[in-house]
Amino acid sequence: MGKAGTSFVDVLIVGAGLSGIGAACHLSQDCPERTFTILESRESLGGTWDLFRYPGIRSDSDMFTLGYEFKPWTEEKSIADGPSILKYLTDTATEYGIDRAIQFNSKVVAASWSSSAQRWRVTVEHVESGEQSLIDCSFLYLNTGYYRYDRGYTPDFVGRETFAGEWVHPQFWPDTFDATDKSIVVIGSGATAVTVVPRLAETAAHVTLLQRSPTYIFTSPDRDQSADRLRRLLPEAWAYKIVRARNIARSTVFYQLSRRRPGIVKNLLLKNLAAQLPEGYDVGTHFTPRYNPWDQRVCLDPNGRLLKAISNGSVTMVTDHISSITETGVALQSGRTLDADVIVCATGLELQMLGGITLAVDGRRIDPGSTVTYRGMMISGVPNLAFTTGYTNASWTLKADLVARYVCRLLNQMRREAMAVVTPALCDEAMEKKSSFALDSGYVQRSQNQIPLQGVKKPWKLHQNYPLDFIDLRFGKLDNSVEFLSKR
Repeated sequence: MGKAGTSFVDVLIVGAGLSGIGAACHLSQDCPERTFTILESRESLGGTWDLFRYPGIRSDSDMFTLGYEFKPWTEEKSIADGPSILKYLTDTATEYGIDRAIQFNSKVVAASWSSSAQRWRVTVEHVESGEQSLIDCSFLYLNTGYYRYDRGYTPDFVGRETFAGEWVHPQFWPDTFDATDKSIVVIGSGATAVTVVPRLAETAAHVTLLQRSPTYIFTSPDRDQSADRLRRLLPEAWAYKIVRARNIARSTVFYQLSRRRPGIVKNLLLKNLAAQLPEGYDVGTHFTPRYNPWDQRVCLDPNGRLLKAISNGSVTMVTDHISSITETGVALQSGRTLDADVIVCATGLELQMLGGITLAVDGRRIDPGSTVTYRGMMISGVPNLAFTTGYTNASWTLKADLVARYVCRLLNQMRREAMAVVTPALCDEAMEKKSSFALDSGYVQRSQNQIPLQGVKKPWKLHQNYPLDFIDLRFGKLDNSVEFLSKR
């Protein structure tokens, strides 16, 4: 289709999910002289929290850290359901006037930097019409998440096409789905499976959670009673900051202990599970992974809902490999068969970095997998571009807030010093490099070639440590390993 004329904006934000809305709020407050627009490929804001509609959808992180630093979470539950989180995002966008800056159904397909013009030219496809238009911007700020919205990961199961029942992927949950009195097999062992299984078990005839290998699970109340007490005693903003700081400290200690003393954490997790399951339950087979805690994400089971469903007999755990999908269910390598009216394929995401946007600098196409991340938020050799990727071991928003603050500091310094271009410059090409995602999860391993690398020393080393990043991104020197160019 043809392309319409070209418009201009100082900062172009791509994505109106958790990261994009937060980025726009920070820009509106800290860089009020900068114009910005948010492009969102879908018809509504919210990203993950609008896309996923499966039963029980909720946060894996507490809302005192998943919430923005500037917008206290005021609801009762600290582990919140998807609709509550979406309302929080919508309210934030409205309160800060961000909703008026969003262009929906606008998918960014390409962006090309011109050094002579000192700006990006961005190609936008309008989803409803298929037409394209161009937007020029001085700074490109990608808040696109890390997975494809239009496709989830489904293994190539032998015989899948023969299954006579209903096949469901959680990323595309049918609005009309009814679990009542059905026999359901859920394939998967990650956060989605842990979330959806106990909810389905409330009305299904029976639910079987079929996993190839176990995942570490910990239980926690979905309501923070100490936070409730603080909120009764202190102003809302003060209580929020105190609880947020405490929860950051807790998660940091837990992660560091997991990496330094994995045996201790493993034993604590398994003892906690065993205490909540029937006596003699085979914890070794169904809940003891072959890897250490935080080699892959540790899953949260709020209020022990999954464990309660196993204990009352409405959920059965099966740890085995799939031989094939049959007309009536699943055939396992052990020779066992699982009959099912419904198969829920909770097998994960399909990773996609930088929104799948084709990037080029002066006509040279950029391969993200061959670049190195600068402070985990910019790319070596690519001018005036930042992106947001949250923590794998803590709340996504903790990192998103830090990145947004850093981008605002950078833009303000560029304005004060009349600088038009900032480019991370990797001078030590021989520096050792490794993957930026320190997880052995399947979705990461399947997509390593498209993930920007990290170095082994600052500012190219990616910390999974909020306190270190807080010091570096909030107070570190802005001109460390970057090149500034003045305006022409």
